[in-house]
Amino acid sequence: MVKIAICAPGKPLKRARADAVLAHVAGREDIELHFHDQCFAVEGHFAGPDEVRLAALVECANDPAFDAVWFAMGGYGSNRIAAQAIAAMDEHARAKSYLGYSDTGSLLGALYRHGIGRVAHGPLAGDIRREGGEAAIDRALGWFLGADDGLEPHLDDRPAAAFNLTTLTMLVGTDLAPDLAGHVVMVEEVAEHLYAVDRLFFHVTQHLRGIAGLRLGRVSDVPENDRPFGTDEVAIARYWCDRSGIPYLGRADIGHDAANRIVPFGLEARRPRA
Repeated sequence: MVKIAICAPGKPLKRARADAVLAHVAGREDIELHFHDQCFAVEGHFAGPDEVRLAALVECANDPAFDAVWFAMGGYGSNRIAAQAIAAMDEHARAKSYLGYSDTGSLLGALYRHGIGRVAHGPLAGDIRREGGEAAIDRALGWFLGADDGLEPHLDDRPAAAFNLTTLTMLVGTDLAPDLAGHVVMVEEVAEHLYAVDRLFFHVTQHLRGIAGLRLGRVSDVPENDRPFGTDEVAIARYWCDRSGIPYLGRADIGHDAANRIVPFGLEARRPRA
């Protein structure tokens, strides 16, 4: 049985979503889920103040009773506690698997930089309420159990990593950012104007020289601007990749949706759990 601790390093999880996940896995004997009470704390935007979110994350990571840590929700906030969390993690944290996406990419990147655990970009527990959410939950649990059928289909023999584009743009150049040289980097975005996507690519591609290439996931829920940008997201990605000498490798099956496929960071995280 794989025992998974669930915490919320950014925004809070509604109890109805936790109940839906628990109902979905009821009766399974291969998975045991534990939602930390911190998931439901609320302080402004966050699932509790920084010190509460930090304590819950470290508690889940260092508890030898759990095999994995699953992030409940995205939402801004994990970057505020990532450095302190990394510094407090012990040998039990290094033996775990970690899964999430969106703003939790800051934490995933920091974990990967410091060689802590098996890290992957993939469904959040809170995705249960999306259309197709049960399939997303099953995909995530499958990865925790060692299955590979939920992996992003373009993964090859090169290491990879995946991020929300805004999150990666804020991450590069900081002391949380991993070395992505030689990696295939996949990015996705949601709810940004195309001119903002262009601006993000302008910045992030200057920090990604030396990667093996870039794949573009879904850019969804693009707001309508007062004037058309004139090109689409693929043209934007190609333009900035060309200017930075980064190979553009095509699309990726990741996004802010229930179809979001799993991208383990590096190569080691693709191997089944020991």
